[in-house]
Amino acid sequence: MQTLRTPDERFDDVPDFPYAPRYCEIPDGDGGTLRVAWVQDGPEDADPVLMLHGEPSWSYLYRKMMPILAAAGHRVICPDLVGFGRSDKPTRREDHSYARHVEWMRTVAFDVLDLRDVTLVGQDWGGLIGLRLAAEHPERFARLVVANTGLPNGEQPLADVWWRFREAITTAPELNIGWFVQGGCRQQLSDEVRAGYDAPFPEDAHCAGPRAMPGLVPTSPDDPAAAANKAAWARLSVSPTPMLVAFSDGDPITGPMAAIFQREMRGAQGIEHPTIHGAGHFLQEDAGEELAHHIVEFLRR
Repeated sequence: MQTLRTPDERFDDVPDFPYAPRYCEIPDGDGGTLRVAWVQDGPEDADPVLMLHGEPSWSYLYRKMMPILAAAGHRVICPDLVGFGRSDKPTRREDHSYARHVEWMRTVAFDVLDLRDVTLVGQDWGGLIGLRLAAEHPERFARLVVANTGLPNGEQPLADVWWRFREAITTAPELNIGWFVQGGCRQQLSDEVRAGYDAPFPEDAHCAGPRAMPGLVPTSPDDPAAAANKAAWARLSVSPTPMLVAFSDGDPITGPMAAIFQREMRGAQGIEHPTIHGAGHFLQEDAGEELAHHIVEFLRR
């Protein structure tokens, strides 16, 4: 598997992100290895809060939330998915698959970091990957937080705006990642913040991950990931693991999933689920502090 690595100096001027990266090497599933990056904050001996980002962002998305959770006494861990952030970037779209991304994050979280009593926070692809981990390794997880995400199995119709996003990001001659993130926010991002989202992708050759991910979402029952996601949903729907459903009121892509999670998941019953007002798809960017405080309260309860 051919990979690229974003030069470290690309991250020198990323604003409001003082966390030093940590790295590990994991098998790439093709006979080689991948370097995966993560950042963390809070006490090393505290139960972990594993926060997984989605497409086309990186751990920078959680910069407003990390200090709040750490100050509340939690160990916060934010990996960069393979192909994103400071993690290595396979150069071919076909090197990316849903199953590989689940396995890559499983390896980091369990084989490398040996995380237990995990609270998952998953948004966008962070939920698609994290919920598979929670379903397939329930003994590792103590709580789940789903925020503007889903677990599609190819049987549900996807929003028109998502199909337009998929077409745009897979066919654009060049990708301006910062503007794609801006398109999922209600608030106007500064030039510096947009540049922070651009930082991992100095050239289009680094963008196979962002270009590949929309095509990995199951859109028909015969998709390679459909059966595994359907099985994961079945396991999670009867799981007693507490689940906080914290969606924004302005996400046209995943918004309808909030009511479905609240209704269908056993772990979501009897919990007061917040709605984050005035936020778009990337609610960590629009209202990260508010979301973090809801998670702190969920953990306290």
